[in-house]
Amino acid sequence: MFPKKKILIFFILLLYQSPIYSKSNSFSDFNSKNLSRYFSGIVAFENNNNSEALDFFNSSKVLVNKHDPYLKRLINSLVLENRVLQAINEIKKNKSRKNSKFFDAYLLLTLDNIKKNNFDLASQHLKNASALAQPSNFDTAIVETLEQYIFVFKEKKILRDKKNFGKFSTISETFQKCYLGNNDTDTFFKKLFNDVRNDYTRYIYFYLSYLIEKNRLQDAKEISEKIQYANTTLLLSQGKSWIENGNMEKFSQFFTCTDHNHIISEFLFLISNLYSSQDNFERSNYFLNLSIYLNPKFIFNLSLIAENHYFNGEYKKAKKTLKNFKKDNEFYYWYRVKKETQIIAKLKNKKESLNYIKSEFNKIEKPNEKHLFDMANFFRNAKEYNEAINYYTKIIQIIGDDPEIKSDLLYRRGGCHERIGNYEEADKDLLLSLNIKPNDAYVLNYLAYSWLERDYRIDEAIKMLETAYAEKSDDPYIIDSIGWAYYLIDDFIEAEKFLKRAVELMPDDPIVNDHYGDILWKLNRKIQARYFWSNVLEMKDTENDMIEKINKKFIEGPKS
Repeated sequence: MFPKKKILIFFILLLYQSPIYSKSNSFSDFNSKNLSRYFSGIVAFENNNNSEALDFFNSSKVLVNKHDPYLKRLINSLVLENRVLQAINEIKKNKSRKNSKFFDAYLLLTLDNIKKNNFDLASQHLKNASALAQPSNFDTAIVETLEQYIFVFKEKKILRDKKNFGKFSTISETFQKCYLGNNDTDTFFKKLFNDVRNDYTRYIYFYLSYLIEKNRLQDAKEISEKIQYANTTLLLSQGKSWIENGNMEKFSQFFTCTDHNHIISEFLFLISNLYSSQDNFERSNYFLNLSIYLNPKFIFNLSLIAENHYFNGEYKKAKKTLKNFKKDNEFYYWYRVKKETQIIAKLKNKKESLNYIKSEFNKIEKPNEKHLFDMANFFRNAKEYNEAINYYTKIIQIIGDDPEIKSDLLYRRGGCHERIGNYEEADKDLLLSLNIKPNDAYVLNYLAYSWLERDYRIDEAIKMLETAYAEKSDDPYIIDSIGWAYYLIDDFIEAEKFLKRAVELMPDDPIVNDHYGDILWKLNRKIQARYFWSNVLEMKDTENDMIEKINKKFIEGPKS
């Protein structure tokens, strides 16, 4: 295998001698210094060092009119550095040239003209973008949806003959109704967030904004009262807090559906979110910055950029983005604290991260159930179960009678009790949770598995798991549990069916692989059993006590 540096040098030399650089009348334009800077930019870009990449691209600008890919890379880097206007100006300077004719160039020109109310020119650029759209990504949906919006902005009516792009179309028509002040706006918003198949709770925030703008304050208050801090989104928590504290004017400071730029900004956020869900963080940040360009007031969307940087391991960039969230928007400041806590855990250690969030929590004058819930979850995830139990208990004492939330809190607290061996308290909480929601598959699974591990009430546990499996037949954890239950009653044939499927669904889970190894051993397939146990030893999440047990199994097999 060739070292990467040697391959890169070879690649650069090859391209240097290639016809791709023969467009200039003066070959001196493409001297070694320019090429070196350009390719250094490419390497930096590929390594997610976008700021460094942009410096290299800028220092080799002589290539902008000579080399087709150069402008694309420059534009991409500028947008990713949130220098959208500069990117647009670079396209305008080169728009007569062939190398400026690519999808993103026309999209940027479209958005620029939408922002300036030049809808005819925006339509023209959008047609050019449409001709270059890639069907394999969201390009077509972007073009068609923007076309619908531009029609609404120009004609003050909704385009009837249009393509349907599922959630894009549903959401865009809702905002179009809102923009026009249509009488159906309420119906469309309610249709969105009452959809049981999809999570559209984000749009409750925009509906609240619409109601407040229409001076329907009582309607907004009634909806806000139904929102529970403990189980809602960050954006809705912030909105609910504003309403509770009489700061309803805050909504219009950040978003109004009567501003067409705000609406397009939200659409671009949706695109960004879709790319993020596919782990395409670069493309997600690209559209996020376009969204911010159209509505820089809506700073809350920066939370997705912070998340993208975090999941991409770009912790310094994440911390820089988080500084945009100040104490005057308390829930977003609290989000900043939580994310900084996670970064400290990654860069330093668990103890320091927990000390940080605890010190910040203690500064809050009146912590509500959202703060308590987050603290409980942080300590539970950190395996500090006693601390977690204390926070869950405090929430349960103040939460009220909402059955959905109370059931969930009892489930979480019961799980913490179980982890530290407080089985009596664990059973009590989990059974209380089931009294509220008798067919909750996850609670049934957790309690049943706990009983199986203790060799306690096996028959009841199996019945619970059968009920859980009927509710969630595709859940790998439930499949693993019911397979393990059959193992414990020596029905190895039935157990193998379930655990084989669990391994297929969760190939990297140590417990599932361990269980499957045990069953294979009992079926006298010992070579295969040792193979799966060996897998467990290679997995990073395998705990030390499991490693010890598996090392014994290689010699003795599983305990009967």
